[in-house]
Amino acid sequence: MIKGCTIYRLLFGITLLIAASLALTGCGGSSRQDPCTTCKIPVVSHVFVLVEENHSYESVIGNGSMPYTNQLANQYALATQYFANRHNSLPNYFMLTVGDLVTTDDTFSGTVKSDNVARALTAAGKSWKIYAESIPNVGYKGPNVLPYARDHNPFAYFTDVLNSSSQTSNMVPLTQLAADIQNDTLPDYAMIVPDLANDGHDCPHEAGNCTDTDKLTNIDNWVKTNVGPLISSSAFSDSVLIYTWDESDINDSAHGGGHIATILISPKVRAGFQSTTTYQHQSALRLTMQLLGINDFPGASASAPDMTEFF
Repeated sequence: MIKGCTIYRLLFGITLLIAASLALTGCGGSSRQDPCTTCKIPVVSHVFVLVEENHSYESVIGNGSMPYTNQLANQYALATQYFANRHNSLPNYFMLTVGDLVTTDDTFSGTVKSDNVARALTAAGKSWKIYAESIPNVGYKGPNVLPYARDHNPFAYFTDVLNSSSQTSNMVPLTQLAADIQNDTLPDYAMIVPDLANDGHDCPHEAGNCTDTDKLTNIDNWVKTNVGPLISSSAFSDSVLIYTWDESDINDSAHGGGHIATILISPKVRAGFQSTTTYQHQSALRLTMQLLGINDFPGASASAPDMTEFF
């Protein structure tokens, strides 16, 4: 009788310990929307920023035509209240890299002397690239050569880059991404930009007319084909990918540029987490610097809300 009672008490105690452990685990488990008081942004080897074009949060999240994207959103971490800064495209690309809008004109022909992500990375001894689909050649600094759009390549405006051949050589075609994955030569930081036919801006290649569903389906397939191998690579075990949109559709101007989908993809994030905190592109820039262990926060990223809760 005494022996049975002892076993019962032991089992009861183990049950209480397990329950307490689960309750106190601030950043373990999955599908959490609770705040995390013990979360901390890690320092990782690689940060990637993937930028798509001109679609609202509602058109992406929960869309059955984008199964791969929604799989990533469910598996990793989703910012449910993330907003672009302005319409048109270029100011959002600048906010992601400069922390400032710079201009609202996509035909802007000036240069940018402000502190920027390329300058900060170089000063910290970090490597960077932009993988720009359909860019005519390595280091191309010229105007649009469709479907390559210069206003989707913010690095082509930075004086730091334009005045240095070693820096311009970091602007490379998308095809280099697969080679860098294969050769284990990925940079510390990279921006990945599809061309106009694959980023949701225009119809897919060889499609004269298309629906918005066609554009979104094409984005999803493109990401699975071109970025999927990165996510499944060995290098990604110590990496973070920020998968976002430059702006929402033109009819949505909430917080300046509208409500957009932003997914944080990494083994380091809180799996299944959905944030309800309001963020904009300057927070993504701030997070980029923090993830790479850099204390230089360009422009508005210096005072932007931290995205610590994702980790």
